[in-house]
Amino acid sequence: MAKASREFIYGLNPAFEVLRAGKRRVFAAYINEGMRKNPRLKKLAGLLESKNVELEWTDKGRLMQLSGSRDHQGVVLKTSLYAYVEFEGLLDAQRMLLLDNLEDPHNVGAILRSAEVFGFTSVCLPKKGVPEIYPSVVKVSTGATEFMKICRSHSANHYALKAAEAGYRIVALDMAGKANLREISAANYDRLLLVIGGEDRSVGQYILNMAEDIIGIRQQGQVNSLNASVAAGIAMFELGQAK
Repeated sequence: MAKASREFIYGLNPAFEVLRAGKRRVFAAYINEGMRKNPRLKKLAGLLESKNVELEWTDKGRLMQLSGSRDHQGVVLKTSLYAYVEFEGLLDAQRMLLLDNLEDPHNVGAILRSAEVFGFTSVCLPKKGVPEIYPSVVKVSTGATEFMKICRSHSANHYALKAAEAGYRIVALDMAGKANLREISAANYDRLLLVIGGEDRSVGQYILNMAEDIIGIRQQGQVNSLNASVAAGIAMFELGQAK
């Protein structure tokens, strides 16, 4: 079956960021008729009109039907699909992020939200085992995806191998890792690929074997482990852009 050429982005922040970033074509917008007096929706409606986007005021049921979610916050945009880039287009970045075996769209969106804040705006997504940039991922990222360069054309192992060949230091985040995060941060490597795994399945063994550093975040509490997106945020904050 042919893949759809349109998708429905939902949520207030994602709608604003889609329009601000300008990466996608916006074909139409749907806003909750019952929220006409909402200040942010009024602002959004004005922005849509200034960009000559067809606007339809409708009801909550229609918005839920279009978005497939109750979390639409009164707005849905009909847009072009997310525009991925080729891997070669990421190689000018000092910091890259690779997600491996991360199956939960909510965690992917949360990690991408932190990644945009901490300078990991070049991201490798494997073709299998990690969700695409679905509207649900865009929503959780609060629209951060629209300001990132994301590739989705190879396996995780292929990305890691090619990044290493291009001079990136491969650093994996793993609960059992022994490397010290702050020491890696202090080393201030010029080019670094940070690999984040999932909570059920961590970073694959091939990548762990080739990684120069396997970082474990030191914990003092009694709970077993950090959520993947929280651990990723801590690592990205420490490793950031090369100084």
